[in-house]
Amino acid sequence: MRAARAVPHPEGGEVAVLEVPTPTPGPDQVLVKVKAAGLNRGEILQTGRLRTGEPQPIGVEFAGEVAAVGAGVTQWHEGDRVMGHGNGGQAEYASAASRALMRIPDSISWAEAAAFPNVFITAHDALITNGQLQSGETLLVNAASSGIGLASIEIGRALGASRVVATSRSADKVERLKALGVDCAIDVSTTDQADAVADFTAGHGVDVLIDSVGGTTFEANLESLAVQGRLVNIGRLGSSTATIDLNTLWLKRLKLIGVTFRTRTEEERLACVQACARDLLAPFEAGRIRTTIDRTFHLDEIAAAHAYMQTDRHFGKIVLLVDDALAGAS
Repeated sequence: MRAARAVPHPEGGEVAVLEVPTPTPGPDQVLVKVKAAGLNRGEILQTGRLRTGEPQPIGVEFAGEVAAVGAGVTQWHEGDRVMGHGNGGQAEYASAASRALMRIPDSISWAEAAAFPNVFITAHDALITNGQLQSGETLLVNAASSGIGLASIEIGRALGASRVVATSRSADKVERLKALGVDCAIDVSTTDQADAVADFTAGHGVDVLIDSVGGTTFEANLESLAVQGRLVNIGRLGSSTATIDLNTLWLKRLKLIGVTFRTRTEEERLACVQACARDLLAPFEAGRIRTTIDRTFHLDEIAAAHAYMQTDRHFGKIVLLVDDALAGAS
């Protein structure tokens, strides 16, 4: 089969499409014939760090049809439309644990489904499981035009946030966020975030803040939170270090929460997938949650897709079309 691989290079790995053996599903595993796969920034970082060793599988999310099931699998059958979370998804076939798959609603396209698993599982875990968003609360999402940012906005609106605040450093992206129905969109390249939040919330602040920027906005994030607010850090696009005013932490009784899949057990990862499916598949099918796709590339164009993501011009998800028929239609 054809599969994307991170290929080692002394000056940093490169991505390429290689011919590799088709995987065979083991016990409690499912083999999926991949139609489309989502692209994520972590795969670019993974590739760039690879300087020695063997080519490595890449791609953490995919959508396709069940091709075969391993021993003990009873909930999935050949031909089922599924989207999944796991390694090696940017390939013609991917193998995944049976509980790492979710059914694709009939109304959802392959590309839309491929753009769902990683960002919505991550955002759901951050916002609902850890951030404990309650109906009627105010949500702030920074780096809001990213895949995780847009997923957080969609989940917040579908599961009870009364108001959603979004930030970006691009005036164009701020306008696009407004068009998506965000209640307050802030261009933080020209406007002070904490002041804008205070004005919008009449001094109350936001109850939950989903942070993908890290250190460069950390102090503004603390200032933007309400009493008993929760800051959930997913990424550190700006910086991994910050200065904290413990008086703000103490006076507001804040909760600072870090989330990642790197230190989770396999059981914990699968529990995150299942929690996402439990809460989000119904609104996804009903159209109350949607994926935003910026651009699609054919699998063979993966190097160009990586290059495009590194420009930071995208708004939403970049998707690789693996099925030749889909690529021809694009």
